[in-house]
Formats: sequence, structure tokens, C-alpha cells
Amino acid sequence: MAAAQGGDRQAYERVLAESVPLIRSAARRQGVDADLADDVVQETLLTVHRVRHTYDPSRSYDAWLSAIAARRAIDALRSQGRRGHRELHDERAYDLHPDEHDAADATERAQAVRRLHEAIATLPPGQREAVEQLGLKERSLAEASAQTGRQSGALKVNLHRAMKALRSRFHGES
Repeated sequence: MAAAQGGDRQAYERVLAESVPLIRSAARRQGVDADLADDVVQETLLTVHRVRHTYDPSRSYDAWLSAIAARRAIDALRSQGRRGHRELHDERAYDLHPDEHDAADATERAQAVRRLHEAIATLPPGQREAVEQLGLKERSLAEASAQTGRQSGALKVNLHRAMKALRSRFHGES
């Protein structure tokens, strides 16, 4: 490390490569799982790079590195503990809440929309108009009445009949 501090690039690369087993050992002593050990190694090497100017060549490099590795291992364990309290890994939850951008779901929704529009097109004109105005265009009764020239009571009745007809058409279809 003294040579690396003096600017010897090859010595620096060699000292970092030879430090990995010592870092892994320090991480294991702190209780870091094997799957988290690579993160500890990476964080320790980054820390060594940032603080390499603080190394005192008259002291043990292994002790200096072990102290840094132990601190990074503790940081990793703390971080893992915090994540463990916030994150849930429930396979059933993943199954119940599929990805919104799933291509199969998009296709199914498109087919359902197409079937609904086809069913609405088969309704009698008054019912179709009520569904289009109140359901699809989401107009209020007053707005739909003004738009169509029909009384709000007639629109309600036609919407009710249309919904009943659509329910009976789709009943049993999945």
C-alpha cells in the first residue's frame, strides 16, 4: 500500500486484488451472509480508494483494512435489517397483483372492451343512447337530458334496462 500511495499503479491493483480474501473474512466474522459479501467487498474497496491517503505505512495494512471492512460489514447488516422491515416478499401477493403492463392483461382488456361495445351496439336506440351519454361519456342526467332532448326519468329507465340486458348477456361469460 505504501508503494500504491507513492503512485505505483501496479502495486495498487495488486494490493486491492490481494485484499479481497481479507475483506471477505472480516465480513464473515461480522455475520454477513454469502449473498451480501460481494456488496461488502465492493463498498470496502471503494472506501479504501477514498481514504487510501490515511494509511500509515508504519502500521499493519491488514489491521487497517480489517477495520474498514468490519465497518462496511456492519453498515451492510444495518441496511439489510432496515430493508427487511420495510419490504415484503409474499409470493401470493405477487400472484394477486399482476404487473399492470402485462401484455396478456392488455389483450384481455382490449377484447373485453370490444365485446362490450359490440353488445352496446345491439341495444335498442333509446337504451344505447342512455348508456353512451351516462356511462361512456360520463355525463350527468341534466347534461344528457339537454344533449338528447329526453327527460331525465326516461334516461334513467333506459339506462336501467340497458344495464339489465348487458348483465344478462354477459352472465356466465368470463
